[in-house]
Amino acid sequence: MPAVASRSRGRRTINEINMVPFIDVMLVLLIIFMVTAPLISPSVIDLPTMGKAAKQPDQVIQIVVTKKEALELKTSNASRPIQLQDLAAAVRSAQGAPGSASAASSAVVISADKTVKYEQVVQVMDTLQRAGIQRVGLSVQLAP
Repeated sequence: MPAVASRSRGRRTINEINMVPFIDVMLVLLIIFMVTAPLISPSVIDLPTMGKAAKQPDQVIQIVVTKKEALELKTSNASRPIQLQDLAAAVRSAQGAPGSASAASSAVVISADKTVKYEQVVQVMDTLQRAGIQRVGLSVQLAP
């Protein structure tokens, strides 16, 4: 029942919020957190790091997507334009004989201009994945 203040004219209700229960609850929560915080031990999170590959690739094959969405295949000794439908065969021939050690340890890196649609890069990745090419990665450039 609301508190009633008596004045000379008559009864009138007080329209104020009672803060005492709110303060009591907050103090109890504060004490609970202060008691339990030292008991919680911090956990260790193992984050992945770069450069932990078991073996560095013997050969890096780079596929460049230019501003005009044309593809270039760059190997250690040559660079040549290529079409998307011929990409898988060209990468396989650049890797060497299938099943050989050089084919298994060669990496394919896709690098694209920042103005190229992401769809074009995904098409290149999809083409390589469907052809069964292993060790496909994206080249990134860190902002200064």
